Amino acid sequence: MTESTATPKRRLRGKTRGRELAPVALAALRVLLGDESEAPELRRRDRLIEHLHAIQDAHGHLSLVELRALAAYMNLPMAAIYETATFYAHFDVVHDGEAPPPEVTVRVCDSLSCQLAGAEALRQRLAAGLDPERVRVVRAPCMGRCDTAPVVEVGHHHLLYATPEGVEAVVDTGHTHPEAILWQRLADYRVGGGYSLLTRCRAGEVGVEVLIDELERAGLRGLGGAGFPTFKKWQAVRAEPGPRYAVINADEGEPGTFKDRFYLEREPHRFLEGALVSAWAVEARALYIYLRDEYPGLHRVLTEAIAELEAASLVAPGFVVLRRGAGAYICGEESALIESLEGKPGKPRHRPPFVAQRGLFGRPTLVNNVETVYWIPLIHEKGADWFAGQGQGRHGRKGLRSFSVSGRVKRPGVHLAPAGITLAELLEEYCGGMAEGHRLAGYLPGGASGGILPAGKADIPLDFDTLQAHGCFIGSAAIIVLSDQDDLRAVAANLLAFFADESCGQCTPCRVGTEKMLTLLERDAWDVQALERLARVMMDASICGLGQAAPNPVLSLLRDFRGELEAQNLIVKG
Repeated sequence: MTESTATPKRRLRGKTRGRELAPVALAALRVLLGDESEAPELRRRDRLIEHLHAIQDAHGHLSLVELRALAAYMNLPMAAIYETATFYAHFDVVHDGEAPPPEVTVRVCDSLSCQLAGAEALRQRLAAGLDPERVRVVRAPCMGRCDTAPVVEVGHHHLLYATPEGVEAVVDTGHTHPEAILWQRLADYRVGGGYSLLTRCRAGEVGVEVLIDELERAGLRGLGGAGFPTFKKWQAVRAEPGPRYAVINADEGEPGTFKDRFYLEREPHRFLEGALVSAWAVEARALYIYLRDEYPGLHRVLTEAIAELEAASLVAPGFVVLRRGAGAYICGEESALIESLEGKPGKPRHRPPFVAQRGLFGRPTLVNNVETVYWIPLIHEKGADWFAGQGQGRHGRKGLRSFSVSGRVKRPGVHLAPAGITLAELLEEYCGGMAEGHRLAGYLPGGASGGILPAGKADIPLDFDTLQAHGCFIGSAAIIVLSDQDDLRAVAANLLAFFADESCGQCTPCRVGTEKMLTLLERDAWDVQALERLARVMMDASICGLGQAAPNPVLSLLRDFRGELEAQNLIVKG
């Protein structure tokens, strides 16, 4: 065989495949996170998102060098690290050769409430007036401050009723004035009898069945949106073999919703007592609190409140685990939230099994909303009849609802009112009426996903099971009020843009459907048949509630605002 025809020798690699790990980066990671050889729990997969936050907080971004070091640190594939880091909006992954983001990030909320308050004009002026070399200006979804719109976040601090001058002053001076939240401390809460229910439960003076009966008679339902009876959820989890976990969903990302923030800012210990009682009721191994990253002030509050409980020996150290979300609306869905707690992208699971059967770490899990558990100590203290009898059965309903009201009203905010109150009554009795110069045109009874009702339906009782006949639902009771000065096309486009951006991308009907529906809405004239066909596919075939509910605003407009749309030549009369 001649030299020219000989098979060339195979060159063996002198090193492993892939990018080489930088030992310096791994050493720096150990300084930041701790030595994983001395604390093996630091390598657990469920710590991944917390580690990503720590790196992002320290450096302002996530470089691939740091992600490779983190993969080695946690003994996880680089693909798993990268997939999780790039899924969440609040992580800035910088690829090799790319410049890191500017030192200051200004996020302008573009939710519907902020849009009504002029957020887009504010964003454009900031983008034109701030130095792009030092500051980047980006759109951001709802920050849970709808009652103080428009809202801007500089770094990780909120600016309420934001103006261009105010934002520019904060950027120039660097003085962000962290939120001063005056919350009720443990000592003050205990003076009024706080934690007596928890103590009596642990002592055997109050039985689980007694509490379950109280919650059933009170009519307490899940107040995060689904409205499932709380006592039934407890029973379902208790029926499963242990060990079990308890999880609190504090990831209220529905545009227009801010009631959970309202209660956590004022009475975190009442919430914590209700959460701990719930964990006790299902004999949970641990209690996890998943707090949205848009609430940095509340992270400090809850961290200190939990430390107070541990110092007072009211809870064992490490039993209450506080975790940060990372900017993903989909994590408000309970199975997606659990995926995120496990350190994965927050994508909803197929059901069954339900999380009550196989939830966190594959074990039965009780998932409750913040406001739901907040009411438990009060219901036991004052009695089930007290809670059920609030409002004297307004329009045949019972109990209380916390309405997050924003938009064109004089007094936006959280208004605690009888369940079953109508919008007309809510405006008159709690909100001071419409804002000056505005006339009621419509309202969203349940945030972005709950649909839109016209002014002519302002006399419908607002509660679970009262709006379905009108193609809407109350969800988390986020009321956004629209006036005769608001553009219905812009409202619909804003809501669909939100859903398109927040879709996790797991299923085609939602991933493609939301984008396609937004494209159809942006045309000069709406193709009603195409919109309705697309809506049906999304509602029938999407895995979770995001894709199923995303068409609701559009279907509502086509159903109840047909005359207005035709008058604007937005749809062809037919």
